Amino acid sequence: MGDFSLSALADLPLDLWIGGRAAPASDGGRFDVLDPATGDVLTSVADGTVEDALACVAAAEAAAPAWAATAPRERAEVLRRAFELMTARADEIAHLISLENGKALPDARGETAYAAEFFRWYAEEAVRAAGTVMTAPSGANRIVVLQQPVGIAVLVTPWNFPAAMATRKIGPALAAGCPVILKPASDTPLTALLMARILADAGVPEGVVSVLPSRSSGKVVSAMLHDPRVRKLSFTGSTEVGRVLLKEAADQVVNCSMELGGNAPFLVFEDADLDAAVEGAMVAKMRNAGEACTAANRFYVHADVAEDFSQRLAERMSALTLGPGTDDDTQVGPLVNEEAAVKVDELVQGAVSAGARVVTGGRRPDRPGWYYEPTVVTGVPLGSEILGEEIFGPVAPVLTFTDEDDAIAMANDTEFGLVSYVYTGDLARGLRVSERLDAGMVGLNRGLVSDPAAPFGGTKQSGIGREGGHEGMLDYLESKYVAVTW
Repeated sequence: MGDFSLSALADLPLDLWIGGRAAPASDGGRFDVLDPATGDVLTSVADGTVEDALACVAAAEAAAPAWAATAPRERAEVLRRAFELMTARADEIAHLISLENGKALPDARGETAYAAEFFRWYAEEAVRAAGTVMTAPSGANRIVVLQQPVGIAVLVTPWNFPAAMATRKIGPALAAGCPVILKPASDTPLTALLMARILADAGVPEGVVSVLPSRSSGKVVSAMLHDPRVRKLSFTGSTEVGRVLLKEAADQVVNCSMELGGNAPFLVFEDADLDAAVEGAMVAKMRNAGEACTAANRFYVHADVAEDFSQRLAERMSALTLGPGTDDDTQVGPLVNEEAAVKVDELVQGAVSAGARVVTGGRRPDRPGWYYEPTVVTGVPLGSEILGEEIFGPVAPVLTFTDEDDAIAMANDTEFGLVSYVYTGDLARGLRVSERLDAGMVGLNRGLVSDPAAPFGGTKQSGIGREGGHEGMLDYLESKYVAVTW
């Protein structure tokens, strides 16, 4: 194991970050951050209260006019410096992610690079919040459309990508001229607090970015959503929590962006390049040990190649090395907490009880920490819970099909519609199937779709709005129409 520890990050705040400085919780409360590899306590951080949440809103309100009036190029330069600082500190950030989240260092390094890119991309987009001028069709006046910041934004992020989910929201919000309050997941607050320090070092003015760790997530977020000064909510997390927050946001008609759950189908047709399909499956399934909303959740493989595909996938999965994320040779780290490990095991055992066959894995190893073996199960009956639930673990259930229409129907048979994957050697078929899949994103002969320059988001109950791309900044802008004659 490397010798990285929290002591290597002397500038890491362990309190709340409000108004450009670290501060204890108003009631002095703190909560522990655990190491998923052992279950031991890493450290503790301040436990924000409703009073602290409203202090964050007040700090954002004080900073909002000046930040909105800051020249787009100046906002862009702040984001560019944040990208450079993240890049310079990439190894520290990756180790911190591995330490508190559990993911293997290669995944953590990939996340760090991906997270930094959102600051670079939105540094470039900050100067492109273009309005329009046109003559009204009647000729009576001009139609001038201005783009203005929506206002104070509350950002609620999950534990599975503690850096990237923060920068994917902070980047476009700051580019648009909005101050933000980041409420990170309680399992992984350390990376978010380090982001606060990096942004301050990059020149973000006091009050423009606050970070509020809290175990009372529902109470503090509700308090902010019911404060009339808050005008934006961006949430990444489960559909179940998303529904609750949408109801809360309705009371003040707060502008909402939602990136919610997924249940990604992975379709392999008989003419697919199986080597490429297995390679893509390893990326789509095993990135972050399957703890990703974009993770392939259900594998539908043509009957002619299903056995070959399953065996190849099982060979690759079984060869992966489990261990603490911070170990250099680890390929699969622990899951984030005990609850996650229990859920994954229950889904696998339920499928086996219903008649599925374990090809490899299928159990929790006998060791400390919250691990689950990389698993392939075949013969999963339709209607099994493992096909309807987001697994969020290193488990690949495989089913077969013989008809293209049936494959598409099974793929679409879910309330979710975030991403789908298709492998075929026939481009016409690939495009035809991609159009018919009810998902916001499709990986066509690719196991990775995420890109800061592309609009990320889903259909149905997988969300509202898009993150990334030019579209991502539009979620933090309001169009103001001015009718004028000259």
